[in-house]
Amino acid sequence: MGNRYLVTGGAGFIGANFIHFLLKKYPDCAIVNLDKLTYAGNLDNLKSIEHDPRYTFVQGDICDAECVKKVFAGGVNYVFNFAAETHVDRSIQDPSSFIRTDVLGAYVLADAALKHGVNRFVQISTDEVYGSIQSGSFSESDPLNPSSPYSASKAGGELVVMSYFTTYQLPVIVTRASNNYGPYQYPEKLIPLFVTNAIESRSLPLYGDGSNVRDWLYVEDHCTALDIICEKGIPGQIYNIGGSNERSNLEITRKILSYLSKSESLIRRVKDRPGHDWRYSIDSIKLRNLGWQPSHDFEKGLHKTIDWYVSNSEWWEKLKSKNDAFIKHYKSWYQDKLGLN
Repeated sequence: MGNRYLVTGGAGFIGANFIHFLLKKYPDCAIVNLDKLTYAGNLDNLKSIEHDPRYTFVQGDICDAECVKKVFAGGVNYVFNFAAETHVDRSIQDPSSFIRTDVLGAYVLADAALKHGVNRFVQISTDEVYGSIQSGSFSESDPLNPSSPYSASKAGGELVVMSYFTTYQLPVIVTRASNNYGPYQYPEKLIPLFVTNAIESRSLPLYGDGSNVRDWLYVEDHCTALDIICEKGIPGQIYNIGGSNERSNLEITRKILSYLSKSESLIRRVKDRPGHDWRYSIDSIKLRNLGWQPSHDFEKGLHKTIDWYVSNSEWWEKLKSKNDAFIKHYKSWYQDKLGLN
């Protein structure tokens, strides 16, 4: 058997795609997936490999030191920490769970990884830690300026694990990726929410005027980047992972509707959320110098993603009712917060 990987949050969107990627690329690897199975953790994402002898699932919380200790006791070479609370709207309503998982959880994992002498500890972060930028692109040396409890918690997790590199020489690498899209993304994020709503001819709730800009990265390209960073990246360093596909939310919305032959009358303007960053943009030259570049053209990647949701309605239909309930609850909470009810 080859290298042993611990993938935390592996039942989520990016984590599940990364597990599929590893099993395909490394036939002799072994993977342990540690996931708490919160609302966004979905074992259906891994149904095709659930009986693969190279793959083991452990339901557990990265904040639970005893659980984490048992997982490491089986032997771990590489840690990829995807486990996190990630949705900005949810962080606005309940910051505490984000601070707990994204900061305390990162500490528990880093501490266990140090005791067991892992080869690499890769902390998966986000470009949102930089905050918004009007022009140009952020590099890894730019200061952190998070705008939401979510991005602040991710920044906190980064600082914790990097302190373990500086103080204890734990071989930590931090990655900051731009907005991901692709199969298995929980239908609360912009692309899967709008695609599935459009399929059902439901309204697409667009924040503000839709001018907010994000850089889009196809999830498979994110996986190849993480693999290269683990192999060639330098411990103690940070690597941006950008798709070089900046689009406004309105442009994305129109592309989805056009591809599905739906009317733009489905667009419903809603009040902008608090602290909504206008534009994210990151410079990935440091990563590209390691030999990586994205392989998916944005138009083709978006069409491939839409086709996946069209063909896998049984996957997302059972998730939509849960998300609809959250949206209704969040809207009522937000209106109460502003004194509008």
